[in-house]
Amino acid sequence: MSHCLYSNPTFSATLPICSTPTTTIILYIEHDSPPSLRLYNNNNTMRLSKRHFSPLSLCLSVFSSGFRFPGKFQAQRRFLNSSAAGASQLCFKSSMEEQRASALSEGVVQFHSVGSMDGCEAPHKWSSPGGGKKIDLKKQIFCNRSLNMRNIIAVGFDMDYTLAQYKSETFESLAYEGTVRKLVYDLGYPSELLEWTFDWNYMVRGLVLDKKRGNILKMDRHKYVKVAYHGFRELSKDDKVDIYGSSLIQDSFDEPDYALIDTLFSLAEAYLFAQLVDFKDNNPEKIPKDVDYARMYKDVRAAVDLCHRDGTLKQMVAKEPNRYINEDTTIVPLIKMIRDSGRSTFLVTNSLWDYTNIVMNFLCGGRTVHGPHTCNFDWLQYFDVVITGSAKPGFFHEESRANLFEVEPQSGMLINTDNGTPMPQVGDPSPKILLKSKDKGCRVFQGGNVGHLHSLLSIESSSQVLYVGDHIYGDILRSKKVLGWRTMLVVPELEKEVELLWELRDMRKKLILMRNERDSVEDKIHHLNWSLKFEDVNENDKQEMLSALKDLESKRDQVRLSHQQAQRENHQKFHKVWGQLMKTGYQSSRFANQVERFACLYTSQVCNLRLYSPDKYYRPSEDFMSHEFHLLPLE
Repeated sequence: MSHCLYSNPTFSATLPICSTPTTTIILYIEHDSPPSLRLYNNNNTMRLSKRHFSPLSLCLSVFSSGFRFPGKFQAQRRFLNSSAAGASQLCFKSSMEEQRASALSEGVVQFHSVGSMDGCEAPHKWSSPGGGKKIDLKKQIFCNRSLNMRNIIAVGFDMDYTLAQYKSETFESLAYEGTVRKLVYDLGYPSELLEWTFDWNYMVRGLVLDKKRGNILKMDRHKYVKVAYHGFRELSKDDKVDIYGSSLIQDSFDEPDYALIDTLFSLAEAYLFAQLVDFKDNNPEKIPKDVDYARMYKDVRAAVDLCHRDGTLKQMVAKEPNRYINEDTTIVPLIKMIRDSGRSTFLVTNSLWDYTNIVMNFLCGGRTVHGPHTCNFDWLQYFDVVITGSAKPGFFHEESRANLFEVEPQSGMLINTDNGTPMPQVGDPSPKILLKSKDKGCRVFQGGNVGHLHSLLSIESSSQVLYVGDHIYGDILRSKKVLGWRTMLVVPELEKEVELLWELRDMRKKLILMRNERDSVEDKIHHLNWSLKFEDVNENDKQEMLSALKDLESKRDQVRLSHQQAQRENHQKFHKVWGQLMKTGYQSSRFANQVERFACLYTSQVCNLRLYSPDKYYRPSEDFMSHEFHLLPLE
């Protein structure tokens, strides 16, 4: 059933609200009568509700994203965005503004459609009947810097690990196995490596690899090393101090001597590096003497690059995308919501067009995971610009001289944007004849730089762009630091972390109390030692003080051991080796510090944007310094 709404001098209208095979709900608006809802069911009419609004002062909240109004009605409508209810409101206005308050005081009539009549998806979550309620902590968007979405005119997305969430147990294992084969067959490593297995739960983001020493480090925001392993062997506290010192080393832990594990793509290579370190230590005769830890890491990176270069990984994913990528039916409604709010959308990915088209078909094609996988280009309707092969983070430098090629979607041919000369895409063994695209809505490109993107989208100020990505360095740091784009980081691990933080909140309070008790006992010991050293006390008092001191020292040792044990248990609840992602002991981890510095927003999944109004004003929570924190109650 099509939506109909007519306006004439007598102001009468008939508005179908929703329809099923057995039921239709229609709103009647007539000049001489109050608006009413009527339910049609098997030829029986039932009036559902009645509100005495002024005929010329009506505010109608429409929650169906598929709702469309005829052009003749445009003159007397406008859309308002409400941050509380999150609804687009259709307002009929007259000179009788004083009647408006009276009408609204009786309550706004809201019509919620479970599904649109034209087959579109269900309404956006934030504007659904359940919208406006408190969002599950695991799904919330967290704010580091104020961001008013009303100032954003374009929202961009990375693809891999942002829109497309890969399954670690299959995709990372695939990457690991491919890298091992390259090491053995292409780089001459022992065949024993082919028997190795991959524990995809072992490594986490935010770690740092010491290439020269074969160590894997986790450090706090001040770059103090708090957890360290040589291969899979934990280093003692003394070893950590001997190697890395107890003081800050300026500009340390960066390339070329260190490698940052800041993407989920890097977890497999970090695990393989740890295995190779142990293998070299235990089998020195099987690794040439001139191959040190740094050379092994270099070889691992070379093997990974070979897997990407020859298409090994992407060919496997293309054959069975449902095996390696999580199906997410919320991607299309999310992008539709953003576009319906009047904003442009774009995709910037390092993947080339052929692979991008396969992945985006899987995410946006509306097929079941076991359905047909014939690719089409329907998903392009959800974007204004798609840039593939972007070579981020270099893409974010306007001075980059990378050529911009337009991609002809059907053939995959590249067209030089300067002279229009067609050329086959890199790696395409059988380029097809160039066809003219019938869809002029979205344009697809390869390469270029951010200046090209700004021109294509008519972006005047970098602060008008929100970019969503998963790579703290390749997506977030450069786009924020170099361009001034507003940024949102996707951290899938956050979902589990937040859940555990909530479950272990009593443990955290216990740890704080134990730490306070430890401080109190140590203060008493210091006081007694001072008194014994500098105060003139008689022999009896001295003996009592020594006895008390001995008891306090014993208690201190007990409290310290209990505290350390409780800390270790809490640490292992998050991860058996590396602990909490965003914490290292009591300090923020290095990864957390980067998130706080460069991501305006961060959340567990990109689809969490659906839970908020597209005009949301994100505000950060209050910062606390130590002197403020101790004034806050634990409860």
